[in-house]
Amino acid sequence: MNKESFYDFTAKSLQGEDISMSSFREKFVLVVNTASKCGLTPQYEGLESLYQKYKDKDLIILGFPCNQFANQEPGDEKSISEVCLINYGVSFPMFSKIDVNGESAHPLYKFLKKEIGGVLGSSIKWNFTKFLINKNGDVIERFSPITKPEKIDKYLSKLIK
Repeated sequence: MNKESFYDFTAKSLQGEDISMSSFREKFVLVVNTASKCGLTPQYEGLESLYQKYKDKDLIILGFPCNQFANQEPGDEKSISEVCLINYGVSFPMFSKIDVNGESAHPLYKFLKKEIGGVLGSSIKWNFTKFLINKNGDVIERFSPITKPEKIDKYLSKLIK
């Protein structure tokens, strides 16, 4: 049996389109669970800066809004889109709201957590947990919610030439 791959999954965009992760082959992918009303929400700015810096060098950032942490993403797709665009100028792909933990967790997140567990086990502890996938679709790094995008930039600068 073939090993499950990042490229086997699909997710709905904020606009309701099914997007296959296989469309991100040959790219580095940073997957982030996001929230609009979180103390860490300003990380959107840093993530957008990373995206602008590396998008022409094969980096894509995928944002997955989640309301499982202190009800910090209560809005619908339209309000999420407005916060991302108007407040933070987000231009990287954003997806429909999902669960990242529990029985109803999105299959992509079940896969990511299985590939790289966190400090306290595999569950996601808070908004803005980040997973980095290499150009072969391997999950190579997991960054904690408090790891700022600027710190990830130092990591990416060594990886992305």
